[in-house]
Amino acid sequence: MTPPAPPDSGPAAVGNNDHLVQSNNPDHPANLIPYLCAKFWTLGWVTGTGGGASIREDDLVYIAPSGVQKELMKPSDIYVLSLAAQAKSLDKRSRVYLRSPPQYKPSQCTPLFMAAFTKRRAGCCIHTHSHWAVLVTLILETQGPGRDREFLINNIEQIKGFGRGFDKTGNLGYHDTLCIPVIENTAHEEDLTEFLEEAMDKYPDTYAVLVRRHGVYVWGENVHKAKTQCESLDYLFQLAVEMKRLDLPWITDIEPVKTMRS
Repeated sequence: MTPPAPPDSGPAAVGNNDHLVQSNNPDHPANLIPYLCAKFWTLGWVTGTGGGASIREDDLVYIAPSGVQKELMKPSDIYVLSLAAQAKSLDKRSRVYLRSPPQYKPSQCTPLFMAAFTKRRAGCCIHTHSHWAVLVTLILETQGPGRDREFLINNIEQIKGFGRGFDKTGNLGYHDTLCIPVIENTAHEEDLTEFLEEAMDKYPDTYAVLVRRHGVYVWGENVHKAKTQCESLDYLFQLAVEMKRLDLPWITDIEPVKTMRS
């Protein structure tokens, strides 16, 4: 007996719309996603086909496929769907793609990427399996219930790489506290969606959600901001792990230095 197709394996539209992923512009999403994923692979973020990225350009959403070695991905491997068409669908777990590559399956990350696009109007969402992100969730797990659901750190320069929050201007400052919520992992990635959306509602200013023993989702207004925040966050995760080894606290009470600006 043939098992039922997964919810994400809806048919492509008539005529595979290959023109949607064909462009000589290096900044076109279909070219940018493979380029970024190849870079992320060198950082250990998308090892063994894990992780991925998605870019929204107006109504169109471009998504890296499932099961592809991210450092070898090509523009022709990219899926494309329409936000407007998805919003009209009665079955939110079923997606009909405008363009589908014949040799791969849609990413189970798709509904999580869509959450960033619909709830935060993000232009890009990145999912990594960074081992620093995983280690931070494991360290938090040892803190016990009630203290394991947030990654908090302050008084570190790299915190300036994050915006103040959705629809807010400016970035966090050196003395501000960065808070990243943590959700529990599930056996199937797409089942994380409801928990990620709950975290986005509870923490409206966050640009990322950690998934325990799994990785992290990071989004931004555009590719530049999502990439900057993802890099900044990975730096902070690594720093936090090293600080823990040295028995240094992540949260400190430091008196601001008085300057001419004070």
